[in-house]
Amino acid sequence: MTTLLDERPGFLLLEDGTLFRGRMAAPIGAPSVAEVVFTTNMSGYQEVFTDPSFRSQIVVMTAPMIGNYGINLEDPESERPQISGIVVRELSATFSNWRASGSLLDYLSGAGVPVLTEVDTRRLTRHLRTVGVLRGVIAAGSDVTKEALAALDACPPMSGLDLASVVTTEQTYEWSAGTASGRHIVAFDFGIKRNIMRLFEERGCRVTVVPSRTTAAEVLALRPDGVFLSNGPGDPEAVGYAPAVIKALAESGIPIFGICLGHQLLGLTFGGHTTKLPYGHRGGNHPVKELATGKVLITSQNHGFAVEGGQEGIPGAPELEVTHVNLNDGTIEGLRHKSLPVFAVQYHPEAAPGPHDARPLFDDFMRAVGA
Repeated sequence: MTTLLDERPGFLLLEDGTLFRGRMAAPIGAPSVAEVVFTTNMSGYQEVFTDPSFRSQIVVMTAPMIGNYGINLEDPESERPQISGIVVRELSATFSNWRASGSLLDYLSGAGVPVLTEVDTRRLTRHLRTVGVLRGVIAAGSDVTKEALAALDACPPMSGLDLASVVTTEQTYEWSAGTASGRHIVAFDFGIKRNIMRLFEERGCRVTVVPSRTTAAEVLALRPDGVFLSNGPGDPEAVGYAPAVIKALAESGIPIFGICLGHQLLGLTFGGHTTKLPYGHRGGNHPVKELATGKVLITSQNHGFAVEGGQEGIPGAPELEVTHVNLNDGTIEGLRHKSLPVFAVQYHPEAAPGPHDARPLFDDFMRAVGA
């Protein structure tokens, strides 16, 4: 199969004035602006682009070529691409895979996502690692226009943005009926990935997905055996409505399991704080140490914020203990309440894409809910 690539020039302009020229793989309308981040995933691009945690971000792929196996109908992590644009060194003009239902370019173009190719993504990634993630604008043309500059100037920073309210479901829904003996899990949708729900389904659970602003009383009325706090985009401290709800649920004695944004919100709930990382952790190869055993897990990650603290503890949150740390920078990757059945991890045990080292955490949660 072959996909025709457009040959028009285009560019990525960062807020510090650094310009990266390339080619637009498809026609683009107005300039696209967002925070520019990079991910080190070698494959799984369809899962990356449909992950709600990437909402309002332009994603730089460090793998030199993507698109060679196309896209399919089974792997999306949400109903559509969530990203504001992608930057690649090379977009494959052909795709071949027995599961493929179409090309990556057609998929992204149909969703209005701009694709900038023929960019020196190695230089771009090194720049972002040096100065930190920056806002950027993707636009067509050889020269930077006033329109592109105005769009970039109007782009809000990620700090202070509550994007969980943007990506969440509007209505409560049932993901799976589960089994007659299965446990009932109520999952908060702060930007939930489908593979999380698939793994609960594999364990026979009945999963009810609720909007991010659901109250504790509404959750308790559903009579859950356990509560799950999902991943999601944006600044955790901007999700100011969540900690009081989480605190009430935790104090009711219901087991709670959080991932990514859910992990950060649990840290905030019990007195901790979060901080924005210079360039975040995004990819499928991040080493995490489990403190109790010394075991090292290779994990999938996608986050730009972290709970403040380190292996010694979480300032302001004496009820929480640190269970995992990142071996690259020492940041907190897991926490647990000292007396309540509440725990969370910063990384993604459901992967999609990424390694499966941490999937047993779902079994730990099943034991906590009595399954």
